[in-house]
Order: sequence, then C-alpha cells, then structure tokens
Amino acid sequence: MQLIDLSREIHHMMARLPNHPSIEVYPFSTHEHKRVADGYEFSSATMVLHMGDHAGTHVDAPVHFDERPGAKSIEQLPLETFFTEAVCLDLSHKPLKSDISIADLEAAEKAAGVTIKPKDMVLLHMDFYRRAYGTEGYVTDFPGLTKESATWLGNRGIGMFGVEAVSPGRPGRSNFEVHHVCRDMGFTHVEGLVNLDKLVGKGRFRFIGFPLKIRGGTGSPIRAVAWLD
Repeated sequence: MQLIDLSREIHHMMARLPNHPSIEVYPFSTHEHKRVADGYEFSSATMVLHMGDHAGTHVDAPVHFDERPGAKSIEQLPLETFFTEAVCLDLSHKPLKSDISIADLEAAEKAAGVTIKPKDMVLLHMDFYRRAYGTEGYVTDFPGLTKESATWLGNRGIGMFGVEAVSPGRPGRSNFEVHHVCRDMGFTHVEGLVNLDKLVGKGRFRFIGFPLKIRGGTGSPIRAVAWLD
C-alpha cells in the first residue's frame, strides 16, 4: 500500500481567494506559560486557527453553490462520497489561463488508459501548483473547466472532481457556470490539491478526503490522500 498526500499545508496568511476570510495560524499558549495544579508544574502548547470553511485543500458542499431549499451542507453528505475510486487525467500541457475542453478530457482519458466510471473522483493534473504557487497569478491564472467540459464529466456520472487551482473554472462567468453544472447534475469538487503529478499513469486508485463535521458548513478543509495498491 502506498499513500500519497494530496493536501496543501495550512499556514499563516496562506493564499486564498479575496472573497474568503484570511487564514491565520498563531500560538495561543506555549510551553513558556507554566501552570501549577496541586503543586505540579506543567505546560501545554495550543494554536489558534482562524479561517473559513474553504481554506487550503477543501471540498465544496452543495449548499455553497445551490441556493435552493434543501441543498445539503457538508455534515449532511454521506461519508462514502469522500472514500471512492479515482482516476487522474494529465492536462499538464494546457497553458495558463486556458480553457479545458471536452476534447482535452477525452484525449487525457484515452492517454491514461482508464475509463471514468459512475461515482469516480476525477483528478485533473494541470501542473498548476508548480507553475504558479507563490505568484500573484496563483488566484487568477489557472486553466479551468468550461460549462461544456464540466457537463461532460457530469454525464459520466462522477461523484466529484478535483483541481489544484482555487476554482474549478476560469475566473468570472465560466467559474460560476461550472459551479452551476455541479448543482444541476448532483456532484461536487475539491480545490487546492497538490502532488497530482505522482498519480499520472497510475490507473485506478482510491481517493480519501474526509471533511470536518461542520454544522451547516458550506465546505470543509480535507486531508486528501491517494491510496495506491
């Protein structure tokens, strides 16, 4: 068994979309603060995490992009959603700021030698994190799905798809359309993944990425992992 970590490290003031809360991580207590109980001196260290439910590597809950009554929040989704078979498609040749077409997905599926099955997690390797992390373009310059290519994935019956970028579609209308495809076709997506290059050519594997049990959560950070036999 081989486990590949697909999650970003959560750290103080990490990059995020400007319409989401800043991410702050700082000490609350340290071992310099001694306490005494019944004559016994001890210390403990704790941290403060201040962040939104879409921080770092995270999954969107339907209620994030579905304004209709009854849309599910993160703690209402079945755990099976986040422990599923998966495939990785190599789209690393796509230029920055480009659209991913149906033809791109079809060619990548054929090159991977896999067939996307119902309930699959489909990971899209765009080599974006390596190319853009640490630059201003990290929140704007990623390749992205279109309404049409997201619909193609939905027509395959997928459970989720995942990207390295902060959004699944290019900034602006395209991104909203991709979210609405997820709404209308009943699947969701993970954003902020890393290490997808390690899954290219690996065939089928297991994806694990359980969310926090946040009451009413519109999403949740996850510890995303690929399990290769």
